[in-house]
Amino acid sequence: MAPLDQYMMDPAAEIGLAKSAAPPSIADKATVLVLTRHGYETAVKGSNGFVCAVERGWMSQYNFPQFWNPHMRGPLCYNPPAVRSILPYTIKRTELVLAGRSKPEMIAAIKDAITSHALPRLESGAMTYMMSKQGRLNDRAGHWVPHLMFYVLLKDAKTWGAGAPDSPILVNPHFNGAPEPVTEFMVPVSEWSDGTPADAH
Repeated sequence: MAPLDQYMMDPAAEIGLAKSAAPPSIADKATVLVLTRHGYETAVKGSNGFVCAVERGWMSQYNFPQFWNPHMRGPLCYNPPAVRSILPYTIKRTELVLAGRSKPEMIAAIKDAITSHALPRLESGAMTYMMSKQGRLNDRAGHWVPHLMFYVLLKDAKTWGAGAPDSPILVNPHFNGAPEPVTEFMVPVSEWSDGTPADAH
């Protein structure tokens, strides 16, 4: 892990980046979290049940070489079911990172929290918006493409046709049972959150 300061952002900049994950009609009324030395804290209280935040590299799959990359910024906005059943995993993993836990310790703690029901079971309809052209998902992909993410109980990706050569549905490996009992599907969309076409960037 790099020094903690390298993962921090100016709060105003982080709010703006988080809100860029979804179209203004959603993001402007959403609650916004920012990362502090003590974990995620509410910077803006919203009214529509959505929550926007910026993930750091440690929300990647555990074996990803850029797991500790301090430059990674993943803006996303959770819909209400995802706020209740996906966001707690981000908050928990971040708390473990800030507590100085190693990757094996983090995996064990997540497993324990799942077994003890300290972490919630996935709710039907959970999804997130990830449509920001300002993010940096990793050093190679940059902001990648605007997309939506849908969460389902851990199952074979073939049930959605995900990952097939001509399928628009992709599988994100960052949960997928390692150890979170969730499969995450990604569906690219044609526009960034500001309405500009994706093929323009």
